[in-house]
Amino acid sequence: MSRRQRGMARRAARSGSGPIPLEAAPPRWPGAANTFSLVGAVITTGLLVTAGSVAVISFPSALATGIRHLRRGLKGDVAPMGRFWRELLAALPGGLLVGAAGLAAALLLLLNISFASSGALPGGGTVAAASWVALAGVVLLIVSMAGRWTPGPGWRRTLRPTAAELSSDPVGALFILAAAAFAVLVARQFFPLIIPALGCVALAVVAAPERRRAAADA
Repeated sequence: MSRRQRGMARRAARSGSGPIPLEAAPPRWPGAANTFSLVGAVITTGLLVTAGSVAVISFPSALATGIRHLRRGLKGDVAPMGRFWRELLAALPGGLLVGAAGLAAALLLLLNISFASSGALPGGGTVAAASWVALAGVVLLIVSMAGRWTPGPGWRRTLRPTAAELSSDPVGALFILAAAAFAVLVARQFFPLIIPALGCVALAVVAAPERRRAAADA
């Protein structure tokens, strides 16, 4: 087999359009091997998360089940829509409390930022900056908790391991926070773009641990 033929065979194996060589290890994320399949999975996940977040405080539950749906698809497992909605119902009891607490904290911090930026408060710039950092922390914590949620343990047992994971991997935390900031930015510019943006947030949560695993294997 010529060098060109070997290259074409490798590209076909990676894209899923050709056979995988016997000596090659199977891909960890076969659903992400094809760019069009990956884009479709991200948009579908964003659509599901958006639909499940209509109540606003249901956002953590919708994101958690969307992440699980995307992770199944990227692993090449069957990811039926019915399973997403069943898991969403399972995530709602505790997820609504997380969403309500997160929304209350976000509104309080935004009010604090508005008041501090008005000039009526001495040292308002420092207070506003601290409030922005706290708001980013709230968003990061909720999104990361959604990535660790499973139907069995539920939400109560996600807080401590999530905090430990974020503190041990600040680069991964910034990666997830950047995706969340991107979602907010595009939603402010053109709201329908929130659908693919939320899919990108879910993808970032799935990808962040893989970055650590790849670095450890290197």
